[in-house]
Amino acid sequence: MKTEKEKMLSGEIYDCADAALQERWHRAKRIQKQFENTDTTDSVRLCELLDELLGSRGSGVWIAAPFMVDYGENIYIGDNVEINMNCIFLDCNRITIGNNCGIGPGVHIYTVMHPTNPTERLSSGGGFWNSMTAPVTLGNNVWVGGGSIILPGVTIGDGATIGAGSVVTKSIPSNCVAVGNPCRVIRTL
Repeated sequence: MKTEKEKMLSGEIYDCADAALQERWHRAKRIQKQFENTDTTDSVRLCELLDELLGSRGSGVWIAAPFMVDYGENIYIGDNVEINMNCIFLDCNRITIGNNCGIGPGVHIYTVMHPTNPTERLSSGGGFWNSMTAPVTLGNNVWVGGGSIILPGVTIGDGATIGAGSVVTKSIPSNCVAVGNPCRVIRTL
């Protein structure tokens, strides 16, 4: 029988109230609080906290606080990536960010969604809804403008630029500029 975490990572309906998932969620919140309260000039401590929080990160990664995650351990970041303040990454599935990416302030990346059928949504644990997930992938050299929202299952190709305030509901090809709600390609590079 699969654990709730295994169901979560495979995209099946899972129960967010699961004790093991809740334990990791609370751990991530403690690390986030420490990260937010660490002086921005203390790069050694900031790196230690990111290494404790994230699945992996490359060299030259800068994340400005506040930075909010569900678990943190499902986030994999390449080299030379800047993530501006007030970003929210709901990493109930894998979030992969390639090399040389820029993430503007207030960007939300969601890997989690809920069933549209209300009877499937309700959890037996009370207070939590059942959920499903799909991974999000950003290729290399991607720039995501501030205030954008990236929905579960989206892949953004290498060299793509996502305009500020976009809602990315479907995958975006490489080497283009895409904007809007829903986000659509307006120019090929």
